[in-house]
Amino acid sequence: MRPIRVMVGSATTSAVIPLDQYISPFNVSIGVTLSAGAGLTYKVQHTFDDVFDPSFNPATAAWFDHASVTGKTANADGNYAFPIKGLRLNVTAYTTGNATLTVLQAGTA
Repeated sequence: MRPIRVMVGSATTSAVIPLDQYISPFNVSIGVTLSAGAGLTYKVQHTFDDVFDPSFNPATAAWFDHASVTGKTANADGNYAFPIKGLRLNVTAYTTGNATLTVLQAGTA
């Protein structure tokens, strides 16, 4: 799978990135990089809600913060070893710059 990247440049959430829960091993790596001089705080969140359900609404989905990539103000990385349905980048405080989330999922190409 090619890397998936989303960028956020304000106090908001990114689009939801769906993941394939059936790939074995699941293994997903994540990394967030900030632009030079960025002044923002962010976290990565995941959901177990079905992001492919036509009635899925990110605003009402149940979101959980990543165990170690939360409340960050500098570049950070982490991973998911067990299945989740989707994830997103959430910029919780913003002054300037942008944050880019890169996602890589193991499995067949």
